Amino acid sequence: MTTTPVRPQILAFDIFGTVVDWHGSIAREVEALGLLSSPAASASMTPSDFARAWRAGYRPAMDRVMSGELGWTRIDDLHRMILDELLDRHQLALDEAGRAHLNRAWHRLAPWPDSVEGLSRLKRDYTLCTLSNGNLGLLANMAKHAGLPWDLILSAEVFRAYKPHPDTYLGVAEVFEVAPEEVMLVAAHQDDLDAARRCGLKTAYIERPHEFGEDAPKAVDGSPDNDIHASSLIDLADRLGA
Repeated sequence: MTTTPVRPQILAFDIFGTVVDWHGSIAREVEALGLLSSPAASASMTPSDFARAWRAGYRPAMDRVMSGELGWTRIDDLHRMILDELLDRHQLALDEAGRAHLNRAWHRLAPWPDSVEGLSRLKRDYTLCTLSNGNLGLLANMAKHAGLPWDLILSAEVFRAYKPHPDTYLGVAEVFEVAPEEVMLVAAHQDDLDAARRCGLKTAYIERPHEFGEDAPKAVDGSPDNDIHASSLIDLADRLGA
């Protein structure tokens, strides 16, 4: 006897790289500040390089929190810690007001061209929430800035754990009082999806080949273990019949 696959009720979205273009957004902000045009700036560092270097500090900083080396720390504060280290390492001068403004660039990230249309279509048939390591204020400001139509904003800050800790994935099911298999994680990162699947969630992989910039394309093979492989959020809406 065959069983009918459970249809997800909740679509939980990774944000950085999946829904918004962090690399392009940060690179544009760095260029607009003229941060790398100072005499002290390395001639070989581009705004794209700076954006990637800032992002590269993200996982090690979260690992310090999850290991207990640091107490619970919001992503806004981790971003600022990484930014200060990056500026000091490269001897880049930026006053406190400039540092605070640049750190808030993560609140102003632009959506990928397909994101708003795809989410708006999916929202008609599914409940949409974020599942991001970003803090609540960051995600709320980003949603307002980018026009992202979430039904609910959830984040690591709610669960006091960063992905890929199981509490984050299972927490979504608990919030909505559904079984884990009724939640689908949507992400452009296979490690995130693998961790969600181990918790019983369904998974949808989104291709974002230029997450790290057009000059640094990434493989978008995904995994055959994913329930859906889509080229965009519009394609995801098509595949889910929304």
